[in-house]
Amino acid sequence: MTHSLEVQISSLKLKNPVITASGTFGYGLEYSQFIDLNLAGAITVKGLSLNPKQGNPPPRIYETPCGMINSIGLQNIGIDAFVVEKLPFLRKFDTKIIVNFFGENLDEYVEMASKLDATDGIHALEMNVSCPNKSSEWRKMGLEAELLRKAVKEVRAATLKPLIVKLSPQVTDITVMAKICEDEGADAVSLINTIPAMVIDIKSRKSIIGTTTGGLSGPAIRPVAVRMVFEVSRAVKIPVIGMGGIVTADDALQFLIAGARAIAIGTANFINPHATLQVVEGIKKFLFEENIKDINDLIGSFRD
Repeated sequence: MTHSLEVQISSLKLKNPVITASGTFGYGLEYSQFIDLNLAGAITVKGLSLNPKQGNPPPRIYETPCGMINSIGLQNIGIDAFVVEKLPFLRKFDTKIIVNFFGENLDEYVEMASKLDATDGIHALEMNVSCPNKSSEWRKMGLEAELLRKAVKEVRAATLKPLIVKLSPQVTDITVMAKICEDEGADAVSLINTIPAMVIDIKSRKSIIGTTTGGLSGPAIRPVAVRMVFEVSRAVKIPVIGMGGIVTADDALQFLIAGARAIAIGTANFINPHATLQVVEGIKKFLFEENIKDINDLIGSFRD
């Protein structure tokens, strides 16, 4: 008996629901020596901006007992270099390419969406309004409802490609923000981004992170992410992509049962470059053992 892993995110059809999370998978090349990229449901590349970014000053990463604090600051090569130097390599693979993008202001968001819309080989856009490691005004888009509404509306008008909005957990009620995205035409929401955190060197009494605070990711935030995915998937009709501390297939299955249509692997890639495909295989094994023919029968199957 075959077991279908295919899922649909608006017009984006994925062969399986396992995606690599932005910021943890580079532009794919780095991981291609470890895994067959053809087997991933989709690859989300490192966040891109109009111009290259140097990112935040070091130290930028600190390992915690159950995760990682980072303050990379969205270092990237810029959209033009990505299209010329990285995208041709990614086009060789039979998987979907999602580009995470941001701007320093709304005009740059709209310009980025327009440029990405006109670029072949990009299957969907992930609009980042939730990085906790940037001090730019755009970060408020993920925290203030009316700013988010205006931003999603204008970006939506600039692209016909599937638009995913990556939400911040730093809000009172994340379902309100998700519903705004749905109302303004987003095709999906992804959640959660990292949670602001801090670590102090007790000798120097200074922060170990160069920007004082960073974003906490990894297994420590997983229960928070599962809860938010559960709440959002019940509040909106558009698909939810769940992420936050997924290391194993069992972790991923929690998100799917909670209502996520797809899931993304982030910090786990740094520990185990095979994590993405191991999660795919683990989900297949679970479907076989539970005699579930179609993964869509599992999605949102949480029992009250």
